[in-house]
Amino acid sequence: MTAVRLRLTALSAMLALIAVTTGNALAQKKYDTGASDTEIRIGNIMPYSGPASGYGVIGQTEAAYFNKINAEGGINGRKIKFISYDDGYNPSKTVEQARKLVESDDVLLIFNSLGTVTNLAIQKYMNGKGVPQLFVASGASKWDQPKEFPWTMGWQPSYRSEARIYAKYIMKEKPDAKVGVLYQNDDFGKDYLRGLREGFGEKAPMIVAEESYETSEPSMEGHIARLKAAGVDVFISITMPKFAAQAIKKIAELNWKPLQIVSNVSASVGGVMKPAGLENVQGILSAAYAKDGADHQWDNDPGMKRFLAFLQQYYPEADRRDGAVVYGYGAAQTMVKVLEMCGDDLTRANIMKQAASLKEFVPDTLLPGVSINTSPSDFAPIEQLQMMRFKGDKWELFGSVMSSDLNH
Repeated sequence: MTAVRLRLTALSAMLALIAVTTGNALAQKKYDTGASDTEIRIGNIMPYSGPASGYGVIGQTEAAYFNKINAEGGINGRKIKFISYDDGYNPSKTVEQARKLVESDDVLLIFNSLGTVTNLAIQKYMNGKGVPQLFVASGASKWDQPKEFPWTMGWQPSYRSEARIYAKYIMKEKPDAKVGVLYQNDDFGKDYLRGLREGFGEKAPMIVAEESYETSEPSMEGHIARLKAAGVDVFISITMPKFAAQAIKKIAELNWKPLQIVSNVSASVGGVMKPAGLENVQGILSAAYAKDGADHQWDNDPGMKRFLAFLQQYYPEADRRDGAVVYGYGAAQTMVKVLEMCGDDLTRANIMKQAASLKEFVPDTLLPGVSINTSPSDFAPIEQLQMMRFKGDKWELFGSVMSSDLNH
């Protein structure tokens, strides 16, 4: 009997241990709406139609990347359900789609939705709901306000800091320049303009002409003609791809020869340079933080080899030269990294905690010397850029990688 009691006692102890262990394992799994043992639901809003439709490729690239992740087993065994809607770059439509994603589709977060004015339209809603508005596809500095908006974080370098780099370059290389600016009349354009003025500082009078445009305008002809008439010899284009290409073409038609700088968002070879005509874009300047898919210097780069292998298998119709494709890949890699860091704690609070804990993370497509770093007080993941000049059929980098931190 004693032996039987001992066996029963040992068995009871073992069962109790199993119960505790199992209970702890189950307790370690934490989910908010949109996450489960088998699925992670991610929302996204893109301009698949309208004036910014050229950026729709970003959402398509991200969908393809998540398909790749799912085919490889998902994230910690969970498959990604990527739900992406069109807002036509219309803020009121963005609000409608965000509500649908959060309240009907029950997504865990909204990831990399595109546009400054569009994301501003949903920022208060997302923060009020406590739903991550993560890695916003816009360089507005408003995404780096962790105290005011703890649920919103950007991804790319801010427009203001990119513009400051251009101002520094102009003051060094063309100190007597007469600068003309074409900018989109919204928070996207005004953020860049603010950065230019900050960069020029007391030399802000170098900006002799400013032309704003609306996204509903059919052409840039009048704006370009007025900037030329103002005697501008350095033209800065703060425009989306469609309007950037129009402006370059018009400058060529007028046989005007200013030094041209295009913002990074419109530096795509496939999306802007080729449509504008390669004969018209020689010598144009911009700044980059990501590798150019059209540049063969990266053909033997391990990261770009993985990128090209991904395109071949999961998105063969994509144009490797389109900067939007490179962008979507890098952003999606960053999102996957954060979800992996979350482990079995897939709560919205932990997602933001992990997103604010990235250290020297380098997606395959970032330039050497550029990395992603965040902290609870720094919601600006990428803060370095390198100047580049268009030559032949591709961009050529020059100079060193520069920090775009506004405090340095």
